[in-house]
This record gives sequence, C-alpha cells and structure tokens, in this order.
Amino acid sequence: MSGVSVTKGAEDAVPASTDLVVLSNVNKHFGALHVLQDIDLTIARGEVVVVIGPSGSGKSTLCRTINRLETIDSGDIRIDGKPLPQEGKELARLRADVGMVFQSFNLFAHKTILENVTLGQVKVRKMDKKTAEEKARALLDRVGVGAQADKYPAQLSGGQQQRVAIARALAMEPKVMLFDEPTSALDPEMINEVLEVMQQLARDGMTMVVVTHEMGFARSAANRVVFMADGKIVEEATPDQFFSNPRSDRAKDFLSKILHH
Repeated sequence: MSGVSVTKGAEDAVPASTDLVVLSNVNKHFGALHVLQDIDLTIARGEVVVVIGPSGSGKSTLCRTINRLETIDSGDIRIDGKPLPQEGKELARLRADVGMVFQSFNLFAHKTILENVTLGQVKVRKMDKKTAEEKARALLDRVGVGAQADKYPAQLSGGQQQRVAIARALAMEPKVMLFDEPTSALDPEMINEVLEVMQQLARDGMTMVVVTHEMGFARSAANRVVFMADGKIVEEATPDQFFSNPRSDRAKDFLSKILHH
C-alpha cells in the first residue's frame, strides 16, 4: 500500500493518499519517563488538529517527533506515505516539507527579516535569490509584516517575529505545519495577531498540527481536538463535542480548571 494516487484530483484520489501524517504505535522515553505511550494518530490532508492537555502530557514531544527533532524509541511515523529519514539531506528536505513554528521565534539575529525568509528557499529548495526574495516579500505581506522586511529581528515585537517565523516556514511550501505553543512566549496583546494568521492558514486549507493553550483557537479553527495526558492520547473529538461534552474524567477535570478562570 504505497498510498500514491495516479490522479491529483481531490475527488478521485485513493483514500490512502488523503492521510498526510501517520503515527503508529509510537513510543518515546526520556530516561525512566515514558513520555509517549503507544501513540496512534492520523492527520488528513487539509486537516487542522489541535493538541491540548496539561503540562508534561507529551504534547510538545509528539509535535517534535513529526519532523524528527525528537527521535522515537519504537513505532512508525510516515509523512505522505514515506517513513521519516534518519539524517543528512533527506532530513533537511523533510524539515522543509514539515514547517515548524516554536515558542521561541528562532530567527537569525544577524540577518534581516527578508534574509531570514529567503535563506531556506535558496539553500534547501535551490531557488534563485531573486525569486526567493519576491516570494519572501509576498509572504511577509500575507502575515502583515511586509513593511519590516529590511529590519533585524531585535527591532520587531514578539508578535511580529512570530509572524516572520510563520512566513519563513511557509516559504518552503511545506505539506504540513507544526506549531509548538506558538503564542506562549508572547505578551497577551500580541497573541491574537499570531492566531489570526494561523486562522487564515487554516481557512486556506493548510494541514496543521497545533499544540496550544488557546482554547478559543481550538474551538474555532480545529477540525479535531486531541487531548493528551500522561503520554497518552486520552480523547479525540470535534471541538464542539470536546468542549461541550468531554467523555473522559481527565478531560472534564482539565476543562473545569481552564474554562472557569
């Protein structure tokens, strides 16, 4: 089962090819701590999956295994039908296909905003500099920081830097975008400007895995909410189902703590 469809039309694609990210029986330990326990998760093309749960539940680790920032001890992870590569050029290509946005913005401090968004396109995608810059400017406009192109990261607010980080990931034309608590390092007034960009990406059909504490985003943008606790996926449901009628005691307890404060 290669999961390759001959035609590219959405209507006649074979079902196997609609699965973009597949984790099967994934386990991960940090020393004695079993941080991911028999994780099975399938993310379809164009789906927005929001992963929530208490601190230490394994959410960020789960996110980081999908582009191999964390290795796994056992199990299988496939992107678009292919297993994750081990290292080298293949891994660099995977990381271009799987965009990632972190809590910290991870921009190159000594490069301008434009250079930050251009670099990967030239180095990994082998695009010529002029084309890469045109694309970078268009993406910076799209995330609302086009006017900042010639500045350096330190001259931008946290919310602007995070939007640049999103533009940088988008420049690689990834198949899927991973967001690991992208707003948790931001001042409250900057959170919405980043979430709005993410909402728009979701509306545009980008496949997204989002680890977040922002329940409003989970409610409005997610196709599916995945609730984790103690290294396990405890519950998966649509946002409506999850927030109005969680099935597990762990989820009920979690929601009662965060929604009433």
